[in-house]
Amino acid sequence: MPILEQHPGLLDALRGETTPKFLTTRSAVGAPNVVPCISLQPADDQLDIVFFGNFLLRKSIVNLKEDSRVGILVITPELNGWILKGDFVEFQRTGAYVEKVMSGSLLRYNAYTGIRDAGVIRVCSVENTFAISKMQVMTDYLRARCAGILKPGHSGDGVAMPHQVQNEFAKMIAIKVLAWIGDDGYPMVVPTLSMQPMGAENLICHPLPTLPHPPTDVQVATNILTFEAISYQAKGKWNLRGNIGKIRVQEVYAGGPPLPGGRVA
Repeated sequence: MPILEQHPGLLDALRGETTPKFLTTRSAVGAPNVVPCISLQPADDQLDIVFFGNFLLRKSIVNLKEDSRVGILVITPELNGWILKGDFVEFQRTGAYVEKVMSGSLLRYNAYTGIRDAGVIRVCSVENTFAISKMQVMTDYLRARCAGILKPGHSGDGVAMPHQVQNEFAKMIAIKVLAWIGDDGYPMVVPTLSMQPMGAENLICHPLPTLPHPPTDVQVATNILTFEAISYQAKGKWNLRGNIGKIRVQEVYAGGPPLPGGRVA
């Protein structure tokens, strides 16, 4: 049976025009990058193929040209989700995939531009599935908040997140994810809805115990997508103590207009 058909609800979630989906790529030197990719959807003409529109994905596109390995996270409004691994195949400038993305509601009336092309990914596996309750969201958020009450130490290698970025990450009702490079070289991405600021230079979270998490001292990337369609990505060094994870923030990027992919810290 095809991989995508083995998991009830996954194909429907991928077809959802507003279902939150995230694409994780890696640079030539192995640095993770994770961004929302709402246009990602399954192909109708090939099994285990998904495609997406090349729109506001500058760094991801550069990474895909350097390394084909990708990670994908799909999460429904009910907080049911799937974590996938795949291999980037090609960009298509014309054809059914381009037309399908362009005809979708996300781009049909877009005031900025259309897509340059459509990216094609072959799904290799569904690594994990998850279901998160609203009670768990609140509990994990409060655990992380309590752990962050103590003033964080300063190692001198962090950057201060702009206040707007801190304010967005402080929201409990938003989709937040954490990405890193797994032992097999593929990017890995998991939900971390409890991610929040701890001071201006750190982000802290309570990782889900049922899902993988990065080892200490690796480079990670985290992204937030709010219900107002605001997105930011922060990158830095991960540290795990007990059941609390912390990112020492070293870079911050805007996710949308007027500076899509631009560094803001």
